[in-house]
Amino acid sequence: MSEAIETSPPALEGNRFPCARCGAKLEFSPGQDALACPFCGHQNAIEGSSEIVEELDFEVVLRDLDSAAEHCEHTLVKCDACAAEIDRPPNVTSLSCPYCRSNIVLQSVTRRAIKPRSLLPFSIERRSAADRVRSWVASLWFAPSAIKRFADIDGAIRGIYYPAWTYDCSTDTQYTGFRGDAYYVPVSYTTMVNGKPQRRTRMERRIRWTPAWGTVHNTFDDVLVLASRSLPDRFAHKLEPWDLKALAPYRDDYLAGFLAENYQIDLAAGFDVAKTRMAPEIDATIRRHIGGDAQRILSRRIHYRDITFKHVLLPIWIGSYRFKDRVFRILVNARTGEVQGERPWSWIKITAAALAVAAIVAVIALLASAK
Repeated sequence: MSEAIETSPPALEGNRFPCARCGAKLEFSPGQDALACPFCGHQNAIEGSSEIVEELDFEVVLRDLDSAAEHCEHTLVKCDACAAEIDRPPNVTSLSCPYCRSNIVLQSVTRRAIKPRSLLPFSIERRSAADRVRSWVASLWFAPSAIKRFADIDGAIRGIYYPAWTYDCSTDTQYTGFRGDAYYVPVSYTTMVNGKPQRRTRMERRIRWTPAWGTVHNTFDDVLVLASRSLPDRFAHKLEPWDLKALAPYRDDYLAGFLAENYQIDLAAGFDVAKTRMAPEIDATIRRHIGGDAQRILSRRIHYRDITFKHVLLPIWIGSYRFKDRVFRILVNARTGEVQGERPWSWIKITAAALAVAAIVAVIALLASAK
């Protein structure tokens, strides 16, 4: 018996740019730096910008949150099911959430937020993303056959700009700990040789610990923190790396035909997350500074300075489908083509495979016993 699977309705446009030839909505054409009309094929090139992608001072923006010129007013719609906040598309009367497929009641909320200054434009087009999803689905072991029908629907793949922060900073870390230096000592032991006990000696490793302390310095560039909770971290982070050196200055043109999500994790909370991502490198620097064969870190006091940040948008193709009352999501990095996602399991196929293996083992055992 086939299992029912539902796919999402087509994507809804995030910005409206009328075609000069036929008046239809232009959409950003991934990989071409142009707006294209899906009906008559007319293209408008996106003019190059003399702006540079610059870092903003973290402390200054935090201090002036209520009056900073870097803020803008966002008209948002919020999904009650997964809490995603999406910039409301113009001239839209109904909308389903691109993350969980729930219907969104179009009750707009205006919120003052830090505006994005840069983004990575889509470089992989929808059809290519759908092909990658099909390949990914085909590679799944023990997946229900019904999900292949989702993979054959190109329109189920939506483009969305996902919010993120990047942080640059320098750190000065005072630490205390212990340095361990290895040495070897002879240890006697008894072993049986030809049924008789014999005394032998082996060298065993020991560690001599001595106190250690000092100060180390680190410099971090573009520590990436995803600024939404709409996607599971275990999948969203696997879309990395992002080619952040290719960031382009923000322009509305790049959002034509796509949705954009507003950040849920604010600037200060994002830096707290960045600290956890910087911690392993700081610890590694401390261990190198201590030296020796082993190290123990007892305490560390970290001072963060020269903190700057960027609010950026990352391009993701996302497909979602409902299978047995649960929503599964498949993500495509629209720059590299990396695919990550959630998948259901077919316990019928797993059980059949287990029974087949058991039958093969039984036949082999039977043949072996018959010899």
